[in-house]
Amino acid sequence: MIKKILIANRGEIAIRVIKTCNALGIKSVAVYSDEDVSSKHVKMASEAYHIGAASPAESYLNIKKIVETAVSCGADAIHPGYGFLSENADFADLCEKKKLNFIGPSGESMRLCGDKMLCKAAMAKAKVPTVPGSPGIVEEVEKALDIAHTIGYPVLLKSVFGGGGRGIRLVHNEQELKQEFELASGESKAAFGKSELFVEKFLPKIRHIEFQLARDKHGNTVHIFERECSIQRRHQKLIEMSPSPVVDQKTRDEVGQLAVKATIAVDYTNAGTAEFLRLDDGTFYFIEINARLQVEHP
Repeated sequence: MIKKILIANRGEIAIRVIKTCNALGIKSVAVYSDEDVSSKHVKMASEAYHIGAASPAESYLNIKKIVETAVSCGADAIHPGYGFLSENADFADLCEKKKLNFIGPSGESMRLCGDKMLCKAAMAKAKVPTVPGSPGIVEEVEKALDIAHTIGYPVLLKSVFGGGGRGIRLVHNEQELKQEFELASGESKAAFGKSELFVEKFLPKIRHIEFQLARDKHGNTVHIFERECSIQRRHQKLIEMSPSPVVDQKTRDEVGQLAVKATIAVDYTNAGTAEFLRLDDGTFYFIEINARLQVEHP
């Protein structure tokens, strides 16, 4: 049973976790940088420890220091919140090694969710529909041209490790694809350190709909309904609403079960989000699992 949780974060999310700890009778441990010595989360927590200078690299991203602090103060678990180390698989692995409960998915699950090709393969095995496109990484422009010809233009060139709208190029014909392939590869390498690309069918007139998820370590899995996230600017969501105005109860049940299947397919635990695209004809395609708590989670 967890008796003390270190929150490896600051601000709003740290405060929310501390409030929940208080409600559950669990001791909370705040960490803080030089800049946050007087922050509210530091004052609210049962205990608080300084972990470094104002720079996140020297404090909230300092894996070794955070884990050492958790061990030395007798914490049973670490809650990463969102941002910072919340999607760092090495952090989750180190917590496990040090016998600390990482409140989030395992490092292995994070790596699977973060690699779009591996994740897509897992979805195919679980019979969760994904957007038509290349079955794996496309290393040569000639292969990309073949795939685009098969699925039809327009297509998207996407980084395997992309996210948040980064590493995406829309191409409408063969000439554009030849021009954009090298640019997309370079952009991916600059942003993510790797230039691995895949090709995906561009779907016009779509809605972006997400399902919240929860799964415990005993395998109990549920979806917690959907959010409509279609109002975006430069692939970044501006407004979210729930329930979605285009999802009826029958669709909610059907797509919710797809989200549950997707969660099980990558052995995801804790809170997360499965993202889908909805076509005008009502077809849903899975696109990814966000392997972390989100701002939108209540």
